[in-house]
Amino acid sequence: MTATEQTEAAPRPRGTRLPRRARRNQLLGAAQEVFVAQGYHAAAMDDIAERAGVSKPVLYQHFPGKLDLYLALLEQHCESLLSAVRSALESTTDNKLRVAATMDAYFTYVQDQGGAFRLVFESDLTNEPAVKDRVEKVTLDCATAICEVIAEDTGLSKDESMLLAVGLGGFAQVVARYWLHSESKVDRDKAVELLTSLAWRGVAGFPLHGTDGH
Repeated sequence: MTATEQTEAAPRPRGTRLPRRARRNQLLGAAQEVFVAQGYHAAAMDDIAERAGVSKPVLYQHFPGKLDLYLALLEQHCESLLSAVRSALESTTDNKLRVAATMDAYFTYVQDQGGAFRLVFESDLTNEPAVKDRVEKVTLDCATAICEVIAEDTGLSKDESMLLAVGLGGFAQVVARYWLHSESKVDRDKAVELLTSLAWRGVAGFPLHGTDGH
C-alpha cells in the first residue's frame, strides 16, 4: 500500500470487543499498513490506533510502545520468511527443483501485497540493535536451512556449505527486490526460471556426496 493509498483509505470503524488474540492480530495488521506506508519514524501510535479503529488505551494494553509493536510485527514476518524457505527446501528431493522452489519463495515473499518484506529488508530502523539482530538472525536461519541441504548432498564442510548458502539466499532476496522495485518487464515466472538456471549451474558444479554425478 502506498502512502497515498494509506492516507485515502478510511480508518476501520470501532467494533465490538474482540478476543485478545483476534485483537492483537487486528492491531498488527493495522500497524503493518502504517509502518509500510510511512516508515517507523514517521508513524505514530495515534495513526495505528485510528487505522485499527480502537482507542490508544486499547492499543497500549497490547503493546507498551511503538518499538514493541514493530518488533512483534518484525518477528511475525521473519518467521513467515523462514517457514517459506524451509517449506521450499522440503517440497522435493530433486535439487534443481529445490533451487527453483527457494527462488520462488523469495519472490512470493517480496510480492506480498502487504509489503511485509520492507519491514525486514528495507527498515528505516536498522540502527536499532533489536531490529538489526532479528533481521540478521532470519538471514542466518534461512542460510542455515539451505546450508544443511548443501552439506548433506555434497559432502562439503559446514563452513563451505554456509558460504554457498548465504550466497544463494542473498542472491535470491536482492534480485527479487530489484525485480519488484524496478517494475521489470520480465514476467515473474520467467524471472524465477532465469535465476534458477543461473543458481543451478553454480550449485550443480558440486557433485552429489558419494557419487560422480551431479
